[in-house]
Amino acid sequence: MKIDMHAHWRPAALIEAMRKRTAEPRIMKNAAGVEVIKTRNTEEPVATAFDDVPSRLAEMDRQGITTAVLSMLGSFSWTERLPAQEGLPLLRIFNDSVSALCRDNPGRFAAYACVPQTDVAVAAIEFERAIKLPGIIGVIMPGNAFASRKAAEKVRPIMEVANRHRAVVFIHNGPLPGDAWPKVGNDIDNARRRNGTLDMQASLSSVMVTLCLTDYLDAYPEAKVHVHNLGGNIPYEIERMDHRCLLDTPEEELPSKRFARSKVFVDCNSFGARAIEAGVRLYGPDRIIFGTDGTEFGCDWSTKAVAEAEIDGEAREKILHRNASAMISHRLALARGEMAAA
Repeated sequence: MKIDMHAHWRPAALIEAMRKRTAEPRIMKNAAGVEVIKTRNTEEPVATAFDDVPSRLAEMDRQGITTAVLSMLGSFSWTERLPAQEGLPLLRIFNDSVSALCRDNPGRFAAYACVPQTDVAVAAIEFERAIKLPGIIGVIMPGNAFASRKAAEKVRPIMEVANRHRAVVFIHNGPLPGDAWPKVGNDIDNARRRNGTLDMQASLSSVMVTLCLTDYLDAYPEAKVHVHNLGGNIPYEIERMDHRCLLDTPEEELPSKRFARSKVFVDCNSFGARAIEAGVRLYGPDRIIFGTDGTEFGCDWSTKAVAEAEIDGEAREKILHRNASAMISHRLALARGEMAAA
């Protein structure tokens, strides 16, 4: 039994709306006459660009995933960065359609809502609406919104909705409207490695410092927070943080103690056994959840990593399903192992 808390979804429900758009993101025919979805930085044939439910369920069954928590794939999340009144209809299509998917497949899916990032008041209103839909357990937010305490102050209305509904805030690496993105251009060597690993992990580390080394979350005891990729590089950086603390501010509580005490959850997406072991040592086994990016390759990778990690059986069960179940079962009935095998 596995609960996949980090499963991206490419929403076919947006196809017709994007065909009507005249600016990216939109669907158009390219020079070869092929219908493609075109965003600011990517272009992909419509025939391969969207997910369908039967294929995803078949993948989940092959991989033993009982419940997948769906979130908008990054290439579509530019809809969140459109002017609020332009983007909101698209985001509502996503939220309503993914809720219907959850309703029609009881226990197999849950979902994170998407909200406009250009107007936090509008975002909070849409979150308040969406969180009442079947299957919606929380909201996905860009990492840059929590890159510092100062940045995070602006999104308190979102946190207030999450706290009121005991919902989950999934903080995923990504820009706010107007941020330079990607940070490393394609003319730089190893741009994919620099953007997709080096910068992503450093950015997630900054998010974790905001959430765990300040009192920002104290006002939201009922909200649950999920950061992906083991919360950046913190499990490997924590010893240096403690070292610098002892040298520079010896009267301060060690960062390792504050991270261990935090209630932020981190998922194990894309990491191997050694990183999971480091995460368990720092955060404890109660704070790590299973994640795959929503692909069979990702599921193979993460399943193998959890299996090979030198942790005990109870910690393994917590990572694969028990921690996630405790996070979200108050919002929906989860599928059980026998359903995935049916």
